[in-house]
Amino acid sequence: MPFTGFDIVIIVLVVLVLLLIFAGIKTVPQGYNYTVERFGRYTRTLSPGLNLIVPFIDRLGARMNMMEQVLDVPTQEVITRDNATVAVDGVAFYQVLNAPQAAYQVSGLQNAILNLTMTNIRSVMGSMVLDELLSNRDAINDRLLHIVDEAANPWGIKMTRVEIKDINPPANLVESMARQMMAERNKRAQVLEAEGLKQAQILEAEGRREATFRDAEARERAAEAEAKATQVVSEAIAKGDVQAVNYFVAQKYTEALKAIGSSSNNKVVLMPIEASSLIGSLGGIGAIAREVFGNDAEPATPRRTSSGRPPVTGRDKA
Repeated sequence: MPFTGFDIVIIVLVVLVLLLIFAGIKTVPQGYNYTVERFGRYTRTLSPGLNLIVPFIDRLGARMNMMEQVLDVPTQEVITRDNATVAVDGVAFYQVLNAPQAAYQVSGLQNAILNLTMTNIRSVMGSMVLDELLSNRDAINDRLLHIVDEAANPWGIKMTRVEIKDINPPANLVESMARQMMAERNKRAQVLEAEGLKQAQILEAEGRREATFRDAEARERAAEAEAKATQVVSEAIAKGDVQAVNYFVAQKYTEALKAIGSSSNNKVVLMPIEASSLIGSLGGIGAIAREVFGNDAEPATPRRTSSGRPPVTGRDKA
């Protein structure tokens, strides 16, 4: 069956409609947003999925990546406040929150973010001394993040993180810092050693003081006991108790003889002491013992001499 002119027109119309439909269908992948421009002017934003536009009137503008992205900050030299030159590099993380602003508010988004980050790194780190740079890296990162995020906010950008990766001082400066650290550690060691010696001397002095106090207290107690014993003997003498006098004298004689006998030197000692007087004192001690332990205590049987006679006492001599 031959095609007529009407049939050809219908077929052409159907093909054109299909072409228009395919031209108006736009698929946006996940994580992206597309802007739509009508005669060069922004009209709307296409979200991920299937979208329709007016063919030959609307066209796709910028294709914006809405995922979080990382931007490597190259190494640059920074002069600190104390005139130390250090090499610094870092990394920046950002995310596009508003596609039209990111597309039409700034030209060259990544280049703008990179230069903004590098400039603020020089500004922030240049206002600090070297010791602060090396010990306060977290504070530097927080300050950089706040400054860069505030500056990039009109571009529809959210700065999620700005990190300083490496801070490299010159070799001679590193050597000087090592010597300074060693000197500081030696100083701390000497201080700790001096503190330990001081504490040891204090404890030793306290120990000597405590020992002296205890010795003095012991001597005081001994003196009190001696005074008490002397008082008791004095009271006994005042009451006319001769046996107490004999006991006191015999005790002193015995202590003196013990001290002489325990001497390590071999020597002869001449003392004006009568044996009968000492024996009489010992007899007084026996009498005192009988009074203390009772009258039932039997007197000790006197030893006899080789002739069979009892030894002569002071009383017999008298």
